[in-house]
Amino acid sequence: MDSAASVQLVRESDAQDSVRKTVGAGLNKFDGGFAPEVTFEPLVLKAVDSDDTIIGGLVGQTCRDWRWAHIAMLWVAERHRIQGIGRQLLGAAEVEAVCRGCSYVQLETFSYGARGFYEKQGYLVFGVQENFPPGYRRFYLRKTLD
Repeated sequence: MDSAASVQLVRESDAQDSVRKTVGAGLNKFDGGFAPEVTFEPLVLKAVDSDDTIIGGLVGQTCRDWRWAHIAMLWVAERHRIQGIGRQLLGAAEVEAVCRGCSYVQLETFSYGARGFYEKQGYLVFGVQENFPPGYRRFYLRKTLD
């Protein structure tokens, strides 16, 4: 008997955390046959004004075992842009990544986003996803850290 015929697929809405943990554990076990188990460490920076209001920030993670950092989000409030805050956040994240044993950093941006900014900071495009979102492109960039 085909075991796939007796399987039910269920769209999960209530127990998403348990599904994520189970799927993650299974994938990590599989991946362990090819690459060592790793620990990701959060990397979070903020820029604040004189009133201690957050005017920018960076959210990512580092992985010492694989020597990679990933920047998931970098944002600066519109009225504070073009003042070097984004460059400072990115630079501080890179320094921290090196301190944590990383040699590389990867991030994504969109065609309506900050591709030129990242390229000025030494990032190179290594992949493009078309129509993500529709009518735009998503760019994958990387940088080798000193």
